[in-house]
Amino acid sequence: MDYKETKAALSTITYNKEAIEAPTENIYEAISIIAKRANQINSDLKKELVDKLDEFATYNDSLEEVFENKEQIEVSKFYERLPKPHAIALDEWLNGKVYHRTPDVE
Repeated sequence: MDYKETKAALSTITYNKEAIEAPTENIYEAISIIAKRANQINSDLKKELVDKLDEFATYNDSLEEVFENKEQIEVSKFYERLPKPHAIALDEWLNGKVYHRTPDVE
């Protein structure tokens, strides 16, 4: 999924509790699902960032030589400006983009 095109909030906002709990009718279950989705998003973003930063990596044995790579700094700043994973997950939840199911109890 492309997290760069999300319309999630960049800052903290207050949400309607009823809107969050509406799909499950249980606020705790809804928060648990949102938290699990936020962990998935965080893992995806971290993997993507590490892969991009590895392209710019230089391997030296000398600790004295430190090079500033402008492309690497720009990539890092771009990912810092993205909405936080919990905000993306909450936006997906409110827009009905998160699939969840409850196993049948026998």
